Amino acid sequence: MKYPENILEVGALLPDYMGFIFWDKSARYFDGTIPELIKTVKKVGVFVDQSREEILEKIAKYNLQAVQLHGNESVEFLSELKQQLPKKVEIIKVFSADENFDFEVIKPFEAVSDYFLFDTKGKLPGGNGTTFDWTILKKYNSKKPFFLSGGIGMNELKAIEEISKTNLPIYAVDVNSKFEIEPGLKNRNLFSNFKRKFDVANF
Repeated sequence: MKYPENILEVGALLPDYMGFIFWDKSARYFDGTIPELIKTVKKVGVFVDQSREEILEKIAKYNLQAVQLHGNESVEFLSELKQQLPKKVEIIKVFSADENFDFEVIKPFEAVSDYFLFDTKGKLPGGNGTTFDWTILKKYNSKKPFFLSGGIGMNELKAIEEISKTNLPIYAVDVNSKFEIEPGLKNRNLFSNFKRKFDVANF
């Protein structure tokens, strides 16, 4: 999210989380003011290989409830960050997935993350607008809940319904580029339609 009016429009639809990208190479880079949101909407700061000091500064400035780490952050980095975080701030560690993804690499991160997020491997660390082959998640051998991400739009509702029937610990579905008018500006009506169908399906 990027624009105050749009933030309020989307926030009124009560998403569980709302993301703000603090990586300055992103077209969705956020450096503004977040208007007051309904308390149930958790504000997530998205970072890519940034320092602990910068992450902690953004958490304090924007009262973030979660951080999403999209870079090559190490287990040691997450462990030290976790010790410094305010209570109840969640850590979401992102992994870029393709057909060659080795799920063993996530094991050491289980103890230092609250959730994982699987996104499509692409040129950018997220926001590429394409889905990956979700069948590779059959190899997921962790009990850690995860966010499903990567080019999810209206056309993926059926696939979400099917994968939700499995025993995978899917915690949430992360949507972004398929609901944009331009980077950082979301189509409220399209997202509202998606959320309504998603909620009705009770995945």
